[in-house]
Amino acid sequence: MMPVETFCRLGRALEALRPDDEAVRQAAAENPWFTPETVCRAARALAQQMLTRDRLEKWMALYPALPVPVPRRVRIVMAGNIPMVGFFDLLCVLMAGHRAEVKYSGKDSVMMRWIADRLKAWDPSLTIEETEAEIDAVIATGGESANRHFRAQYAALPALLRGSRQSVAVLCGAESDEELRGLSDDIFAYSGLGCRNVSLLFVPHGYDVRLTVPSLCEPYRNNYRQQRALCRLAGRAAVDIGGALLLEQRCFPTALSTISVARYDRLSEVEDWLAAHDGELQCVVSRCIEHGRRVDFGQAQSPALTDYPDAADVMKFLAEL
Repeated sequence: MMPVETFCRLGRALEALRPDDEAVRQAAAENPWFTPETVCRAARALAQQMLTRDRLEKWMALYPALPVPVPRRVRIVMAGNIPMVGFFDLLCVLMAGHRAEVKYSGKDSVMMRWIADRLKAWDPSLTIEETEAEIDAVIATGGESANRHFRAQYAALPALLRGSRQSVAVLCGAESDEELRGLSDDIFAYSGLGCRNVSLLFVPHGYDVRLTVPSLCEPYRNNYRQQRALCRLAGRAAVDIGGALLLEQRCFPTALSTISVARYDRLSEVEDWLAAHDGELQCVVSRCIEHGRRVDFGQAQSPALTDYPDAADVMKFLAEL
């Protein structure tokens, strides 16, 4: 039986978290890129976008073969770039009826263990362990070097491995002030560290890029100051918007706190670029272009249950084990 009610209860607990709660403060202390406010923001997004009865039941109705009749032991190797980023894989494994053998990120272990402790207490039938036991499959997320390690380590197992992806926004020049505020959030939420954070803007020729830079954590500000100094030393042209640098280039930036700006004459140029770089894309923020992973402005960091990372259907993978 699927633990829908248990996850609904978790959603209510996550939405009730406040910045001064002990677990939230410990999570921010564990990772200097996190703040109590961003931890709570991530918790609310999970609660509202994933952990409601209606959303969970509609999602699971897409997979009539789940939960599986024979549970497998699935290792989840979690990332730690934004708060609770590994939760979705845990949700998938448990809702599919499997057993989770978890390797938490040292940058995001506090809240993930907080979640696991509550799930196990509320529903003892759920298996969430931190062991080196023999496993049947693996889901792992990391950078390109980590991915090469995963491919070698788990070569004999069914594996869903994710690497590095980035996100873009396509503007037509008629966006409202509200949409532009949403775009700023799509860029700077969680200090820009998520794969769903926009780092490349496609804009019409002559478009004046206007972004609002929010208050950001000290590690981000240090990174921005460093990149600003490096650009000046190299004599590289960049527009300083007081918290990020805009670089005119049609490629993803190589450093945090820099944003690429690519100008176009026709939207067909952008469509061709997106098609050629599809394997590098996580999502596309726009209202003027169609794309299979398009999202509205301000919604990049609010993925739904079917917004699978790297467009790889986790539940299909788990159903076929």
